[in-house]
Amino acid sequence: MSQQGYVAAPPYSQAQPGMGGYQGGFGTGPAQPLYGHYGGPPQAFSAPPTASGPMQSPPPPPTNSVAQQPFQISPPPAMGQPQMPPGLQSPHMSPQMSPPQSPPATMPMAGPPMAGSQMAGPPMAGSQMAGPPMAGSQMAGPPMAGMGRPFPGPPPGPGGFQQLGQFGGQMAGPQTGMPGAFPGAPGGLAGPPQKKLDPDSIPSTTQVIEDDQVKHGGQVYSTNVRGQVPPLVTTDFTVQDQGNASPRFMRCTTYSLPCTADLAKQCQVPLATIIKPFATLPKNETPLYVVNHGETGPIRCNRCKAYMCPYMQFIDGGRRFQCGFCNCVNEVPVFYFQHLDHMGRRVDLYERPELSLGSYEFIATMEYCKNNKRPNPPAYIFMIDVSYNNIKSGLVRLICDELKTLLENLPREEGAESSAIKVGFVTYNKILHFYNVKSALAQPQMMVVSDTAEMFVPLLDGFLVNYQESRAVISNLLDQIPDMFADTNESETVFAPVIQAGVEAFKAAECSGKLFIFHSSMPTAEAPGKLKNRDDKKLVNTEKEKTLFQPQKGVYEQLSKDCVAQGCCVDLFLFPSQYVDLATMADVPSHTGGSVYKYNNFQVETDGEHFLRELRKDVQKNIGFDAIMRVRTSTGFRATDFFGAIHMNNTTDIEMAAVDCEKALTVELKHDDTLSEETGALMQCALLYTTINGERRLRIHNLSLNCSLQLSELYKSCETDSLINFFAKSAYRAILNQPLKNVKEILVNQTAHMLACYRKNCASPSAASQLILPDAMKVFPVYMNSLMKTAPLVGSTELSTDDRAHQRLSVMGMGVEDTQLLLYPRLIPLHNTDVSSEAPPAPLRCSEERLTDSGMFLLENGHSMFLWLGQASPPDLIQNILNLPSLAHLQGHMCALPELDNPLSKKIRSIITGLLEKRPNSMKLQIVRQKDKPELLFRQFLVEDKGLHGGASYMDFLCYVHREIRQLLT
Repeated sequence: MSQQGYVAAPPYSQAQPGMGGYQGGFGTGPAQPLYGHYGGPPQAFSAPPTASGPMQSPPPPPTNSVAQQPFQISPPPAMGQPQMPPGLQSPHMSPQMSPPQSPPATMPMAGPPMAGSQMAGPPMAGSQMAGPPMAGSQMAGPPMAGMGRPFPGPPPGPGGFQQLGQFGGQMAGPQTGMPGAFPGAPGGLAGPPQKKLDPDSIPSTTQVIEDDQVKHGGQVYSTNVRGQVPPLVTTDFTVQDQGNASPRFMRCTTYSLPCTADLAKQCQVPLATIIKPFATLPKNETPLYVVNHGETGPIRCNRCKAYMCPYMQFIDGGRRFQCGFCNCVNEVPVFYFQHLDHMGRRVDLYERPELSLGSYEFIATMEYCKNNKRPNPPAYIFMIDVSYNNIKSGLVRLICDELKTLLENLPREEGAESSAIKVGFVTYNKILHFYNVKSALAQPQMMVVSDTAEMFVPLLDGFLVNYQESRAVISNLLDQIPDMFADTNESETVFAPVIQAGVEAFKAAECSGKLFIFHSSMPTAEAPGKLKNRDDKKLVNTEKEKTLFQPQKGVYEQLSKDCVAQGCCVDLFLFPSQYVDLATMADVPSHTGGSVYKYNNFQVETDGEHFLRELRKDVQKNIGFDAIMRVRTSTGFRATDFFGAIHMNNTTDIEMAAVDCEKALTVELKHDDTLSEETGALMQCALLYTTINGERRLRIHNLSLNCSLQLSELYKSCETDSLINFFAKSAYRAILNQPLKNVKEILVNQTAHMLACYRKNCASPSAASQLILPDAMKVFPVYMNSLMKTAPLVGSTELSTDDRAHQRLSVMGMGVEDTQLLLYPRLIPLHNTDVSSEAPPAPLRCSEERLTDSGMFLLENGHSMFLWLGQASPPDLIQNILNLPSLAHLQGHMCALPELDNPLSKKIRSIITGLLEKRPNSMKLQIVRQKDKPELLFRQFLVEDKGLHGGASYMDFLCYVHREIRQLLT
């Protein structure tokens, strides 16, 4: 079925000698661009099969009475260039014909190329594409030979691939005589200056989000249809579970899988699901039902071990059931028998959650418990670094004061009066101090362990206690700790023995749990896990840059395994003033389902509240412990690769010391046979875990997808936000063993390949100069370009190695909504806030062009938050919000809005508070004035503009991708 729609136009410009397909200065391009794909040797981009196969050449679009003219912009061509007829988008597209559902986005990207050149012209005037162009004229980047992921193997050797610098590298100025061309092309060849294109003509993320909110906002989304595409993560909707898991738990890169591995290979769209097993449900949605089958435990398929779910077919009058995953026929246990109705469905279908819902829980029997013993409730141990820096900054006192109130709010089961979680306390520098806080004691007792090489816990009874029972002793201890170490001069710390102590304590108490470690510096004291400074800016942009992201092997690797085996999750709060080798220190948290929070140059006045908000969220999170998860699929495809804060001992069992409501796992899927359009594809995610009450449970999420022989169905069912989550995680894993340049080349190649395949197989014929994008992926390029400008993927010596490693590890555990916001921040104009309206003002596109000198804008991406003030902001606005007579009085360290009693101030504070509550992490508000130095920090979040440390603008990237697509199609 042909699809056509949505047209926008970057500049018509002359193809320049020496730039068509990078001829001239760059060596000749191959006749057929070679292309590496998921799981196979490089292939040429082949033409679709002739009319006999299922992928026939597209017929004309169906006539429809509703006129829906594609949106097209045609700027004037550059001088001396042939004028392109307006509306040249499809030879058979009259105003009376409307494109079929889910039209693609089309954009004429450049005028007809000049003779002898296969290339539409360079990017627009006045905006040079940062960094030299990409290697080689054949879609540069290593062929993805024989590997099942986007970033396999060693870097390409010589031969067909010329290495020519990197896309989005250092900022390059426009070259002489060549208005804003790609650097690297010979200068002095430019045609006359071209008119700048209207940025409103290229697809807008904010518009896509707004349109989806208008279409689905406030509505009920029922999950009773196989393969239906849910509303976007940014849309406010209510889910009604009717047989498939809510999109809050599972989202997919596409909801229509290609039937064959060949089709998957042809289109290059990664097939993956992002699972957030503990996602928080809004108050108006039903919590998961808990099913208890008593001693027999959950009913499962004898062959593949899938759990009872809506995809099991009851036969033989209800006495047997056929498994939807492996087709094995199983006997129904006597106690579970029920008659079938005239439709062949069980009479009790709607009384049993496991037969009618997508998500539910089973109470697990003894055989699902370690050593066939019921688990104990988990414990939380607070481990505070009391070295000189932390005492001096006031951090230790801040933590101790906060814990007194925070421990009242430990997570507890629905309906329970108090939390079952036990608590313990350790302080440390070069040695460890354990505290006995047994309720019978009048005073807490300290026990010191100075032999950090052979770590043990010096007391069993009284170390892990019930908070309610020992409240008085604990309060006493928290009062004493800051004074006890007030005069310390000890600045050296240990780190690995601290984690080891936690694991040993959980072993002794036979429980799982979490360590909250508050730490400030690199562990340099003589002890296991001692680290040395290996930060070397000379490695940036070299083959060895990857070593900066790799943890140091040995002690920490073994510690991760010990933690996972014991169900010990580690959350690390870091307060560094210099390099701490975060890549190594965060290795244990990132394999145990933990989180890492980082506060550079921490000061209580400016960062205290931000840190405490984060600590509160972290302690109160909904969480499961000692978890193991498996993803089962119906025949024809399987889960092959897993990305997340996880540990894997084998190829199928995903182990997590803990899993909380923010952690998501991205699972790549591959064909191992042909899928059927009729039966579709089924997935079941089963998570075995211990609740905060110490009960063993199984949480089940089921999802059914469509399968199709038509690529157009796959593209129509794609989800950009899930795709970019997958690409971010696979790229961030790839930089551990490949140079950044190769990783970025593969990202661009795959973007071009996915879009070229759509153009070739699904879109109506149209002028080569138009960029045609599938409707569901029309803003994919802005996210991809933003991803390539993130700190881990930018080779810049100005960025801190620890910050880059931190972002890399944080993203690995993120869900779809978190990566969406990180890569496309919200920019909200506050100066025209309607104080009477419930809703905040609509967000704008993330570009400097949207800012106004007299405006006030809030920008947030889930991790950073800025209030930007234009230099011409009216004094009454400044007075109303900041309580200052003018902007000139703004001090650099202001990080909170004063509580003023006027409607605008109240409204803006409520917008900020609302965002802080909604996001998984806290954000520190940074107030910046236009043209001040701190404004540079703010500008790096304007992702549609050129990158601060190199990287193209959205517009230039689109031109670049379009050029690559045309090259693939010639």
